[in-house]
Order: sequence, then C-alpha cells, then structure tokens
Amino acid sequence: MATTYLDITNEVLRELNEIPLTSANFANATGFQQFVKDAINKSIFDIANEEPQLPFFAAGESGATDPFYGNVAVATVAGTRWYELKESSSSITDDYASVDWDDFYLTTIGVSGESAPFVSKGLKFLNLSDWRRYYRDSENADDAATEHGEPTFVIKSPDSRKFGLSPIPDKVYNVYFYAFNKPTKLSSQSDTVILPEQYTNVITSRVRYYVWQFKESPQQAAFALDDYKKALRYMKSNLLNPTPRTFTDDRMYF
Repeated sequence: MATTYLDITNEVLRELNEIPLTSANFANATGFQQFVKDAINKSIFDIANEEPQLPFFAAGESGATDPFYGNVAVATVAGTRWYELKESSSSITDDYASVDWDDFYLTTIGVSGESAPFVSKGLKFLNLSDWRRYYRDSENADDAATEHGEPTFVIKSPDSRKFGLSPIPDKVYNVYFYAFNKPTKLSSQSDTVILPEQYTNVITSRVRYYVWQFKESPQQAAFALDDYKKALRYMKSNLLNPTPRTFTDDRMYF
C-alpha cells in the first residue's frame, strides 16, 4: 500500500508526541505541524540529491525493446550532432535530475527501413575538453562538408542539457540511455510518497533531524542523523549494490 503525504506527516507527529492531522485540516496546518510538512519535502530532496539514481527516480521502466538499452530513447537526424536529453523540457528546471553517461547505446533496431545486420553498440563517453582538443576542428569541417559517419562517442554539452555524438550521425539511429527524474514536491494530503513503504524510515529519520535542530536539541538531532545515515546506507545497499562479478564452483572442494 502506498504511503501518502498525510500518512508520513502523522507518523512523524506521533513519534514526536504531537497532535496528528486529518484530511480535513491538513491543508490549513500551521506552526509546528506545517514545519513537519515542509521538512518531509526537504528530506525527500536530500535523499534525491545524495543518490539521484535510485530506482524509484527512474524516468521510466527499462527499454521496451531490450531492458539493457535504457529507459529513454532519442532518434538521431542525419547531419545533426546535438540533441536535447529531455525532449519535452523547456528549461533546466524541467530537465532530468541525473543521466548515466557511462551507458549510452546506439542501435538501428526499431528504425524504420533498417534490416539485419543491425548496428548495435555502446557509445564511449568523451569529455568535452578532449573532444574540443582532438575532434572539434576536423568534425566541424565534416559538418560543413556533410561528411558524416556512424557515431562512436557521446559528449555532454557545457550546460548539461544536451548530448552530442561524434562523428556526426550519417542517418537515423536510436540512442538509448538511463535517465532519472527530480522528485515532485508533495502538496496534497493524498499525494503519494515516491519511496516504497519499506524505506519511508529514511524520510522520517531525516525529518526528526530537522525537527530537533529546530527545537535546539543537538544531541537528539545527532541521534536522528545517525538513524538517517544508517537507513540510507541499508536502502542503497539493497537497491544499488552491484551484482557479483565472479562465480565460484564448490565442486572443486568435493
């Protein structure tokens, strides 16, 4: 069952022996109750800032074509180097919170008119300073001469809003990557907390940290901060730990 904004607010208030809110008076909360509401949003943003690539911040489910490709796909245009990471975004405030730059994938699978053998390969990340130093002059000449090719590198624009391809694409490709959204600020009492119920203690412990700071109780704030760090560490261990790189065969011992 999903946890609502009202649920988690009241959980914190009960922990602090304060009067819980109801769906009727939630919107008109004042004083300390409003402080707790604000601290919940602040805590969720803290979690997202510390680890923006947690699974529940993902921009979508892993690719429909192949889960290894990514959760976002952008189609290239022949002769065009730069592409918006988030096509629907109108400003940096609407952009993705984080992008996995080490996992861009280029393929012609799913491109209209393409047939086997398909192009399918990972793109190597090339930092902007190296691209400027070793590739920009020659590729700008290619751009003017319309001499393009199959991309090998992905580069990040200086404002982090676009990705570029090197060489400039010579035709349509699908570029896949993994992107993660910014959390949405909770406002209505029925808004759903993005973290699964199993991990809401990460939020509540962080809220208690802000509450005890507000109440000028540094020792209690330190205890709450320790609880937060421990809960966050367990959550990251469960969700982000890498899978084993090697396998052992016990048959050698028997």
